[in-house]
Amino acid sequence: MTDQPGPPAADHRVEGDPSTLKVVPVRHPWRWVASAVILVLIAMLVNTLVFSHVQRGGVREGRFQWAVVGHYLFATPVLRGIVVTLELTVIAMVAGVLIGVLLAVMRLSPNRLMSGAAWVYIWFFRGTPILVQLFFWYLGISYLYPQLGIGVPFLTYLGINPPLTVASTTLATSFIAGAIGLSLNEGAYMSEIVRAGIISVDEGQAEAASSLGLSRGLTLRKVVLPQAMRVIIPPTGNETISMLKTTSLVSVIAGTDLFQATQNIANTTYQIVPLLLVASLWYLFFTSIMTVGQYYIERYYARGASRQLPPTPFQQLKASLGRTRVRPVPALADAPWVAPHD
Repeated sequence: MTDQPGPPAADHRVEGDPSTLKVVPVRHPWRWVASAVILVLIAMLVNTLVFSHVQRGGVREGRFQWAVVGHYLFATPVLRGIVVTLELTVIAMVAGVLIGVLLAVMRLSPNRLMSGAAWVYIWFFRGTPILVQLFFWYLGISYLYPQLGIGVPFLTYLGINPPLTVASTTLATSFIAGAIGLSLNEGAYMSEIVRAGIISVDEGQAEAASSLGLSRGLTLRKVVLPQAMRVIIPPTGNETISMLKTTSLVSVIAGTDLFQATQNIANTTYQIVPLLLVASLWYLFFTSIMTVGQYYIERYYARGASRQLPPTPFQQLKASLGRTRVRPVPALADAPWVAPHD
């Protein structure tokens, strides 16, 4: 006898079985449209920056004159202006942080006199423009106080002059006036940043430290401030980057910073736009370095807050250049919520 083929096996898949569904990936046409628009804009930007030319004085040359930019990028006056800019930034931020911590502690003090004095300081320096403050320290001091001296107050009414006096014009140089004005103004803003960080720490931390016998100052330095740094560091980094660019305002009081150095060259060579590009490139360079430094500082103080630290920029770049590992997705038929076959 020959074996007769049996009937086909019955399909045991139940109605509504997910294994019978045809999975179609979701399409995102507007993503492709947005990507195309961005690529077109990038191409237009590259074209106008690199390949675009213009006629000037009968000579065809690049629109942005990159050769002129490269010629003055490392010029001696520009490098000297960079040094002044960095010095002003460091001085203003260090003094601003110290003033800000002091004012924040005074604002949180139960003493109304200290709290009120700190509030008035913050109110005044945040309420007046930094440009006005720079002019005041550069011109107003010499107008109000032609002579500056150290002595006992009110003795001048008795005809007794201070034993040590000096003309204010010798002290109120553009660099000193700029450093004082930037530092005092930054201290007002840093005080609010530090105060926000301090009040973000749970009060139980200070109470626990006090129960262990720590003084108020030691509790602030050893317990509160280290935990508040996670809140203080991000806006402080932004303030540092902003301060680097704010130093360009000292050019209005005859300061020889980076911006003023490039403008002095532009006034003699009439290459205004290339020298503006020189200043912009240097500002972008230093702000980029500060941004990376801020990231690592934030990562350092986040060690106790998160179990897994975020990847560094170099780790992200390495991951993007390497192969992306894709976790295998189980088949729908093997999923635990699929009805078993009979």
